[in-house]
This record gives sequence, structure tokens and C-alpha cells, in this order.
Amino acid sequence: MITLADAVADLYRVVVIDGKPRSTLRLDLLADLCLQELALRGIGGAEKEVSVPGVGRDKKWDVAWNHGGKVRLGVSLKSLLKNIPGTVPNRADDLMGELANVQLHSPEIVTGYVMIFDLDASPARRDGQRWVDVFRSYISQIDGRTAPAWAAGMVEATAIVEVAFARGPNLVEPQNLDRFFDRLAEVVKERNPSLEDTT
Repeated sequence: MITLADAVADLYRVVVIDGKPRSTLRLDLLADLCLQELALRGIGGAEKEVSVPGVGRDKKWDVAWNHGGKVRLGVSLKSLLKNIPGTVPNRADDLMGELANVQLHSPEIVTGYVMIFDLDASPARRDGQRWVDVFRSYISQIDGRTAPAWAAGMVEATAIVEVAFARGPNLVEPQNLDRFFDRLAEVVKERNPSLEDTT
């Protein structure tokens, strides 16, 4: 069984030890963790790096699940490991655009977002707030998308994983993604009643 700690250690290996911060494989084990956890919750057959149709253009999502010939779930995985003060607002805007693109094409799609956030690359703000808390406040405003108000640009479930890479591949405190995956599975099953007949 893959754990979140395993995925964080693999990201650390690729980015810090191997020195490849832009490697397309840096979140590969995290994607495998998503496949594992979705399957444990009855959402089997999800895949990595799936092209998902959007209203503007198709875009590859890190993890996606197809049911009845259509993508019904997409999970976006990101890491924020450097230049955090200059990147936080842009990452929130990018996420809303990514979500709106796919949701305007398929309003019923379920979406999830996981961000691995390196606290050691995040200097304190002048007002004393941590950048991770600022980012979390941005994301909380678009989290919790649900029927019947399926607003484009919102997301069904999010998770921000805090790490401290200056001290090794460390999770800041014991963390898991159980609530995140529980929420995704719950909404997927609500929106796809026929799934109960096939699992």
C-alpha cells in the first residue's frame, strides 16, 4: 500500500536529491496513491495523464476516471516548492481556470485538487500570516462545489499537504488524504447512480 509519506518522499527524491524540479514524474507516486485510494472506495479503473475535454481546449489531468464513455472525475496534483510569495495568487487563478474549462464542457464532472506546499520555501509575510494559510483561504472560497449550484470554477474537494523539505522529505505533521478521497467518492457515486450496479 502506498502512503502519503511515500509520495512525499518520492517527490523529495526527484526534486531535491535528483535535482529535477520540473520532472513530469515528480508527482507520479502521488497519482498512484490516488488510483489506489479511489479503487478502495469503489471508484476503480481511474487512470493517470488523461486528456479531458474542455470548453476551450482539451487538457491532461493527472488522474481521471471514465464511466459510461465520459470522464466523470478529474484530480489535479500540484506542488509549490519555491518562489511561493510570487506564485500563490497565480496558482489559485490557474486552478479556477482549469476547473471552469472542464466544467463548462461537462457540468456534472467531479473535480479534486491536491497541493503539496513546502513551508521551508515560504518566508513569513509582513503581516505575520503564513503563505500556506493565505493559499488555503483562497482555495477554501472555491471548495465544496455541489449540486444543484454547480458553479464553474469551484472544486468538490481539496487537500493541502504541508511539507518541510529543508529538513528532508518530511510531512510537517501526521497527515492523510482520507477526507479528500471520501468526499470525492461520495460525490462521484451521487452523480453516477449506475455505478452502484457495476461495483
